[in-house]
Amino acid sequence: MLSEAIVAFGEPLKSLETPTPVPQGTEVLLKTHCVGVCHSDVHIHDGYFDLGSGNRLSLAHFQLPHTMGHEIEGEVVGVGPMALGAHLGERYAVFPWIGCGGCAACVRAEENLCARPRQLGCSPGVPGGYATHIVIPHPRYLLDYGTTAPAFAAACMCSGLTAFGAIKKAGKLAADDQILVLGCGGVGMMAVQFAKALTGKGPLAADVDEGRIEAARKAGVVAGYNTRDAGAAKQLLADTKGGAYAVVDFVGSEASFAFANAVVRKGGKIIIVGLFGGAMNMPLPMFPLRALTIMGSYVGSLADAEEMMTLVRAGEIEPIPLEMRALSEAGRTLDDLRHGRITGRVVLTP
Repeated sequence: MLSEAIVAFGEPLKSLETPTPVPQGTEVLLKTHCVGVCHSDVHIHDGYFDLGSGNRLSLAHFQLPHTMGHEIEGEVVGVGPMALGAHLGERYAVFPWIGCGGCAACVRAEENLCARPRQLGCSPGVPGGYATHIVIPHPRYLLDYGTTAPAFAAACMCSGLTAFGAIKKAGKLAADDQILVLGCGGVGMMAVQFAKALTGKGPLAADVDEGRIEAARKAGVVAGYNTRDAGAAKQLLADTKGGAYAVVDFVGSEASFAFANAVVRKGGKIIIVGLFGGAMNMPLPMFPLRALTIMGSYVGSLADAEEMMTLVRAGEIEPIPLEMRALSEAGRTLDDLRHGRITGRVVLTP
C-alpha cells in the first residue's frame, strides 16, 4: 500500500510503500476512495497546537512516520473472521473518533471524548486515510451514506460531524434567537447547512474573507459580517437587537473569540470549535453578571454521526464546495489550508 506520511514535523510529506495490512478479528480493510483534508491535519503536521503567550501543546509523543487523514470513505476489500456485517465490495463513510471502549466516556457512548483515544489519523500510532488502504477496528464504525456523493460523505465524518455537534449544543432557539457561524471555511459552511436543518432558519455568518462571506450568503445565511470592519460588531448587535444567542466559533483564535464575546447577548453561549490557537482573559465576575456560557465542542459521538447521516441521506444537507485532488497533492493541500487559500473542502483520491 502507498501512503503520504509525516516523517518530520513541519517538513514535506513523504510517499511510503508498506505491506498492505491483513484484517484480524473484527477488523475491516478498506480501499480508500476519498479522504478529506482537515485543519487539524495542519496542526498535526506542524507538530503542535498554539496555546497562546508562546506556549505550545507538543505532539512530540507521536511516532513517526505518521499517516494522517480522518475524513474517510472507502470500499471493503478485506474482513476479519469476526467482522460481522461487513461485505466485500460495499462502500462506507468511516467514523474515525474511536475510543478505548472501557473508560467512563466510552461507557457513556461518547468515544470521541475518550481519554485514551484510538482516533484514525489523529492518535499516536493509529494511521489514517492518506493512504490507499486503511484498517477499521470494527464494522460498527462503517456508516451507510446512501446515494450521497462519496467525497461529501467523507467530509461529513469530521467537518460535518463537528458542525452538527456544535450546532446541537446551541439548543432550542426562541423566535427571535439567532446563531452566528463565525468562520466560514469547510466546517463553518457545513454549520450553515446544519443550522438551517436543525433550527428551520438561516443563521448569521462572519468571516475575515469576503469570498467566504459571499459563499455563506449563497448557502442561505440571513446576514454576513466582515470582522475586519470596525463597525461589524456594532451592526450585528443592532441587527439582532442585543446580540446573537449562540456564537459558534469555528476559528478558535484570540481575534475570533474577541468578536464572539462582543456580539453574544446576555444569557447567551459561545461555543468554541476551532483550534487556530491563542488564549483568552476575562474578568470572572462577568460570567455570572452576563449569565454567559462558554463551552468547547469536539466532533461528535457515533450516535451523533448516525443522526447526522440520516439528514445527509435524506438530502437535507446541501454539499459544501468540494475540490478533488490526487493523494500526491496532500502536502500542497496542507499548505493551501494553512494559508487560507481553500473555500470548502479538498478531498484527496488515493
